[in-house]
Amino acid sequence: MTETTANTNQIAATAPASGFSGADIPAYEDYAHCVHCGLCLNQCPTYKLWGLEADSPRGRIRQIILVDQGRLPLGDSFVQHIDQCLDCRACESACPSGVQYGKLVESARAQIEQNYRRPLFSRLARDFVFRRLLPYPHRIAILARVLYLYQRSGLQSLARASGILGLLGLADRERLLPPIDRKFFFSSLGRTYPAIGQRRARVALFAGCVAQVSFSKLHEATIRVLTANGCEVVVPAGQTCCGALAAHAGARDAARGVARTNLDVFLKDDFDAIITNAAGCGSTLKEYGHLFPAGTAEHSKASAFQKKMRDATEFLADLGMTAPLAELPLRVTYQDSCHLLHGQKIREAPRKLLRAIPGVELVEMNMADYCCGSAGSYNVTETETSLALLAEKMKHARATGAPVIVTANPGCLLQMRAGAQIHSTGQEVVHVVELLDRVLAKSH
Repeated sequence: MTETTANTNQIAATAPASGFSGADIPAYEDYAHCVHCGLCLNQCPTYKLWGLEADSPRGRIRQIILVDQGRLPLGDSFVQHIDQCLDCRACESACPSGVQYGKLVESARAQIEQNYRRPLFSRLARDFVFRRLLPYPHRIAILARVLYLYQRSGLQSLARASGILGLLGLADRERLLPPIDRKFFFSSLGRTYPAIGQRRARVALFAGCVAQVSFSKLHEATIRVLTANGCEVVVPAGQTCCGALAAHAGARDAARGVARTNLDVFLKDDFDAIITNAAGCGSTLKEYGHLFPAGTAEHSKASAFQKKMRDATEFLADLGMTAPLAELPLRVTYQDSCHLLHGQKIREAPRKLLRAIPGVELVEMNMADYCCGSAGSYNVTETETSLALLAEKMKHARATGAPVIVTANPGCLLQMRAGAQIHSTGQEVVHVVELLDRVLAKSH
């Protein structure tokens, strides 16, 4: 037995019992795949920003190993370097050895969650968001109504004009708040939408959590595009948050809780596919097996669930578009969502769908696969770094001359829309499915 393996087993045995699982401890082989070749360095946004080895993928892996072996304290410095990682997984795409970096960094964050005492406000905020808010749709709805009142009553304009947000250090974060819908998507849970014409597939729509109060129109567009292409769409009642934000933050007990709920909801019926229009959600949903120890009943259920999970662009590209599309003379550029490209290894599907729209000219953006800085909740927890990455992204988006930026993840949509406003590019930012819906609407 190696020293690393021995220490890994010791951590599993001595960690607090509150939600910690053997699935949270990586095997020695997961570390050993990294040969420290450095091919990941130029793909890592934080390394490119700061040039620090400790903020590179191989540097973080080295620190994780040293902490695992007890040769480096699990203290402030280690936590800072791990927290500053975007978990964009661009290093995975560059790695010739197949290192599952996302799995390693999330395991490290799980150890931090169990063994490191964060400041009181941070602990309370994390507990509230991951364990007491996101798993409960009705609580999300209550908070969303408060935010809707703030955004639509004039309070938001007053707060911005008064400068109070700047004094409180909240100005940048407040700009990234999602706009709240007037009508929430929760009312569509439990509904079935029949296919238009001959039914080609029966699918379930995963609606998520925050998306149900901020991206109702995206969900509606997704349903219209799917039904127009011969899909019966079921929106199962009882579904909840995917758990991505909790899993990325190390709160894996919370992620397991919502995963169990979703597995029960979606596996009790027979679907050809389970569809999500959120790449960040999809990446976690396709990796539910990482949350449960191998050989358990829950791991088996997660494996069955994963086989059905599909991103909306992936599914539509494979199924084939049969609905007639109107011509749309428009130049667009595409921004790769990190968790679609690097997490799910899907690059061509969204581009294939865009090229299928008559009249659309797709102009590739330089560094389209470079993180925009959204990264789940990263733009809230590491706002300054997030905005630095966004500035670089918007420079390349502007250079394309495309009036429309297309992406495939709600988090990227919010970030890029904020970027277009902050940097005055005048560009519209839309989801791939929303653009498809526009040409469907015109064709009817």
